[in-house]
Amino acid sequence: MKIAIIGAGAAGSICAIELKRRIPSAEVDVYEAGKRPLAKVAITGGGRCNLTNSFEGIRSLGEAYPRGEKLMKRLFRNFGHAETLRWFEDEGIRFVLQEDHCYFPASQDAMEIVNMLCLRMRQEGVRIHTGHKVSTIGREETQGYVLSFEDKPDAFADIAVVATGGCQSKSSQNMLEALGLEIVPPVPSLFSFNISDRELTALMGTVVEEASVTFAGTGFSGKGPLLITHWGLSGPAILKLSSHAARHLADKAWKGRLLVNWTGMNEQELRPMLGTLASAQSHKKISNTHPDTIPVRLWEHILRKAGAREDLRWNELGTKGLNRLVNTLLNDEYEVTGKSRFKEEFVTCGGIALQNLNPSTLETKTSPGLYFAGEVTDVDAITGGFNLQAAWTMGYTVARAIEAKAKAYSVLPG
Repeated sequence: MKIAIIGAGAAGSICAIELKRRIPSAEVDVYEAGKRPLAKVAITGGGRCNLTNSFEGIRSLGEAYPRGEKLMKRLFRNFGHAETLRWFEDEGIRFVLQEDHCYFPASQDAMEIVNMLCLRMRQEGVRIHTGHKVSTIGREETQGYVLSFEDKPDAFADIAVVATGGCQSKSSQNMLEALGLEIVPPVPSLFSFNISDRELTALMGTVVEEASVTFAGTGFSGKGPLLITHWGLSGPAILKLSSHAARHLADKAWKGRLLVNWTGMNEQELRPMLGTLASAQSHKKISNTHPDTIPVRLWEHILRKAGAREDLRWNELGTKGLNRLVNTLLNDEYEVTGKSRFKEEFVTCGGIALQNLNPSTLETKTSPGLYFAGEVTDVDAITGGFNLQAAWTMGYTVARAIEAKAKAYSVLPG
């Protein structure tokens, strides 16, 4: 059995290793367009590799997976985050769990993951071909698939697994469209926001640990730490919002009105807190006394937007002044003028529509022996290790499904 895996990323690598262990007699070839395998894994988590998440605090998978929730719920029954951790621990990797529920290798070095996966592929007898960019995947008249490359001889495979990652380039989209499968147009799904307000961007480097952001007129929101940058706003709260609102924002050319709640509280919580602060500091200037969760420079910015004078004292604020301050803290409005890439990481929503695939095996319904795994499908997640977890799970699922197919066709004993 000849098996071709297109893409040497997270999904393709774990799939290749599992296939050789499950079907030792199979010839497994991995074709990678880039110069080296797992290049994206090497930069995830700021170069530390946020391998997965504990899923604590995730009430429903839809919170983590804006697209693909039902599919991932099904696949996690066989290979979820606990099974992923055991798989890597069996390969000698040790982990640390952060307060934000993210798992990283104890070494804090993504290259430990990259090097281990590359070594295991070589040890298992997987052949890795870098610099092999597939241009088309053709179906043979009898059975199997022909892979055509841009500048290399064609290759034949009985089974093909597409694990190319997000459909960022037009050439990768053309390759998929030639298969006659429905494709959801890909758009970016993890990015920070450009905001032209110079008073805000002058506060670059300021972090609010618990904030919430919402696009006006929509139900899209995000909560968590918020970072002010020299171009606008970033941080987990923004990235969660960008993930859930990805397609809406693409339709709006990444523009809109952003409402920022700098406190993470609701009005019923905020008013008593400010009342207590005002009573305790009644004769002090408002600019000199601020909530502990809001840095001084940001507090001064908020006071200016609320129309409060610098020399104003708490006992001089009055009801109208308090209402303006509460509204600014809860609904501070900014105009988003575009998007910025989040570090070197790039995630897309869109790709192969899930209705093309058998949800248990990820094999295409119309082309037997053709499988898809990872971000090339219309599955993506918020930041925090969830995207890598989907890749590990889908790569493992495909290997398991191909083993079952091989047994059914008597390629394997049992």
